[in-house]
Amino acid sequence: MLPTYVRAVPNGEEQGDFLALDLGGTNFRILLISLNGREAEMTGKVYSVPDSIMRGTGDSLFDHIAECMAKFMEDQGIPLTRKLPLGFTFSFPCKQEGLTSAKLIRWTKGFDVSGCKGVDVCQKLKEACGKRSDIDIDLVALLNDTVGTLMACAFRENTCLIGVIIGTGTNACYMESLDKIPKLQSLVDDGMPDEYWNSRWRRLRSQAPDLDDRGSIVMNCEWGAFGDDGSLSFIYTRFDREVDKESINPGKQIFEKMIAGMYLGEVARIVLMQLAQEGLILSGQIAPLQTKGSDLMGDDEKTYPNTARILMELGVRRPTKLDCANVAYVCSIITERAAHLLAAGIASLINRMQRPLVTVGIDGSVYRFHPRFPQWLDDKIAELIEDNLRYKLMLSEDGSGIGAAVVAAVATRMKQQNEEGQHENDEND
Repeated sequence: MLPTYVRAVPNGEEQGDFLALDLGGTNFRILLISLNGREAEMTGKVYSVPDSIMRGTGDSLFDHIAECMAKFMEDQGIPLTRKLPLGFTFSFPCKQEGLTSAKLIRWTKGFDVSGCKGVDVCQKLKEACGKRSDIDIDLVALLNDTVGTLMACAFRENTCLIGVIIGTGTNACYMESLDKIPKLQSLVDDGMPDEYWNSRWRRLRSQAPDLDDRGSIVMNCEWGAFGDDGSLSFIYTRFDREVDKESINPGKQIFEKMIAGMYLGEVARIVLMQLAQEGLILSGQIAPLQTKGSDLMGDDEKTYPNTARILMELGVRRPTKLDCANVAYVCSIITERAAHLLAAGIASLINRMQRPLVTVGIDGSVYRFHPRFPQWLDDKIAELIEDNLRYKLMLSEDGSGIGAAVVAAVATRMKQQNEEGQHENDEND
């Protein structure tokens, strides 16, 4: 687990204009977001990252981003004298060392930009903007898409303390008490006097009794790597082993390979290949199933129109209704297993937190688009959590955009409160 240095969820009083930068693929977004309590208005624009920049230098990439940010601010009529807080969603693996400090571990998603590994990407963005006379930014927070999911949902519902992504990949984050993290004890009070914290706690609890942003921090689980140590071997099948062996990172991200959308179709394909080889389905037709990455996720249980269509597109000759039913069943149990494994992870966090009610913010293509996945997930979480605990699932709306603005707003609020507390402390001295 990795600390994100996000110390609080919204309290419903966040107001003002914020910028959000969302970089996570071949396109990136810049947004102007106005927050008013639990309401948000958003204006944004999508910019491309040319292939030459995706494989160029770090300076070229961040100079390009800075140029686009300057154009966006000009288009929105934001004067240079108006320095808006910026939240930066950066969806690449990095080691975060503070709310505005994160060193890139490696590029993914087709990026191969030189001069960035081990470098603070926040500093690179600041340096790129600092070269220009037409932009002045106030970078107050860097986050990943999982934290954005949590914060976007917490903006609407302050009991949201868990964020989950289940799409191409998977990850989770949750609000943890600092007293459970000995290495982070230095963050508990931030040097503020007890009198300040006592008064602040009273204010917070009057607004939202479940909130405790004095002694908590959002932790990035990076749970896709769960099982890399062999701890999932008791449910690891030969089909999972085959998927892992043929992947670009054998032995890594085991949990992710069992539940994420990038791999579910491949697990199903390998199972169906085995059944076809044994003559149990498709009259033994094997060749059509040799196409990797087949997408057979969900279908109508009576007529199987999607299954029949996909099988014919793959080259299966005259699939029977029984063939379609068997293929759909295999895909169903593989996806249901994924939902149950994801539920186990979420339930573990809910049980660990021991709060009367926790909202789980969730996003990702598997949850959004598979017709039965949300219900399977919900039912299994209910089975696995302790009897005295309650939860609800909330679909995130634009976590990488609104979530970034919300993190920026919360960071700005906490900075102001800390400055007020320090001022009170100085006066008392």
